[in-house]
Amino acid sequence: MSLSLLGAEVVYRASEKATAPLLPREFRGAWIATVNNIDWPSKPGLPVITQKKELSELIDTAARLKLNCLIFQVRPACDTLYPSKLEPWSEYLTGKMGKAPSPIWDPLSYAISESHRRGLELHAWFNPYRARYKGAKGAPSSSHISRTQPALVKNYNGFQWLDPAEPAAANHSLKVIMDVVSRYDVDGIHIDDYFYPYPDSKRTPFPDELSWKKSNTKMSRKDWRRMHINNFIQRLYNEIHKVKPHIKFGISPFGIWRPGYPKQIKGLDAYDELYADARLWLREGWLDYCAPQLYWKINDKDQSYPVLMQWWHEQNPKGRHLWPGNNSAKVDPWPASEIIKQIELTRNHRGASGNIHWNVSALTKNRNNLGTQLITRTYTQPALVPSSKWLDGRPPGAPAVFAKWDKTRGMIQINWRTTETGPVRWWLFQVKADNRWISKLMPGNQRMALLRPGNSFPEMISLTALDMAGNTSKPTALTKK
Repeated sequence: MSLSLLGAEVVYRASEKATAPLLPREFRGAWIATVNNIDWPSKPGLPVITQKKELSELIDTAARLKLNCLIFQVRPACDTLYPSKLEPWSEYLTGKMGKAPSPIWDPLSYAISESHRRGLELHAWFNPYRARYKGAKGAPSSSHISRTQPALVKNYNGFQWLDPAEPAAANHSLKVIMDVVSRYDVDGIHIDDYFYPYPDSKRTPFPDELSWKKSNTKMSRKDWRRMHINNFIQRLYNEIHKVKPHIKFGISPFGIWRPGYPKQIKGLDAYDELYADARLWLREGWLDYCAPQLYWKINDKDQSYPVLMQWWHEQNPKGRHLWPGNNSAKVDPWPASEIIKQIELTRNHRGASGNIHWNVSALTKNRNNLGTQLITRTYTQPALVPSSKWLDGRPPGAPAVFAKWDKTRGMIQINWRTTETGPVRWWLFQVKADNRWISKLMPGNQRMALLRPGNSFPEMISLTALDMAGNTSKPTALTKK
């Protein structure tokens, strides 16, 4: 194919020998918390245009910082940040639980499309058991589970909590999550560290006497509680992959499984107080990524970041993704260099392949110049999300690529088509111009791009297909002759 600019004739031909630079594989995530308006929206009841603007700016900044995934809290407390027939609209969005935004819009759908447009994955984050947050302002709506099925809801330490031992409660949360899996084009489903509630200062027992008596079990109370959480995790993993095998299921448990594991570690016993046996889930492969919340400093002997990361790696015989969570919100008083060094430690660890920042505001507000340091020192080039070969190990076929000169626009038009029968999630579009490479991730439904040449035509144009599990095709490269 030949193109001409100012009388010069340029020919582009497909070349099997030409190669574009490989991008690193590294997960770069951040949590967007909606509970209590931590990250978004900045306050309840804002006009829809302001809500959209704030969310778009968060996603824009994340893309500019070269993150590649946002984990968006869509169900903070048995309420939703998307239209649902199962649960009411969240008060954190509109100011009143059950009140729909006006004009009506769908924040989850918007977040997915805006993230994908900028080359970021979007994972929907759920709290399976929290029914009402401690700081809740208004009354629950008539469609909230505390009103429709009050027997499933327990009061504890100012919160309301679904009883994990009640089958109807587990079934309800599973149904809510699977509704999103079925209806939305999310890349992942995420749950965090809230299983049974964190104990209050008096270590008050969780009020599950009724379900305990009904069970008539010979198990210990603690084993019985853990069994219900384990069953829910396994069911959720299996159900997600039955409906959409490519969706990643991730959990971010409390960073310490048990004190003394490894020996120097001290702190809360998540196994015995939250009834969360995250080591079992990782060993059994009931998740696709584990993001233990390693929210301590490198040199904290009792909760050392690298020591805990190594321990979690040793519990991972099936080789699931290990993406530690970092306490970026602690920057100021912490120096930003603490987080930068933690990311460097993760990169140098053979068992971990990325990080998740708690929380996105620490980056977008550039706390203590953390965002600046990330973009100038740490995230200097884009990265691809690591592939999940246990979900699908077959790479897609290389795309067919064509270029032509658009005289009207004064631009090079590049078109391509897939040679795949399965869906393409992303296109990695790479251009070499003036001896410099530029790489951009484009959504899989895109089939065309325009390039405005500077003083000369690009030396090479390369396109690579990525499937839903993150496998890459061989690149198709066009070189200038």
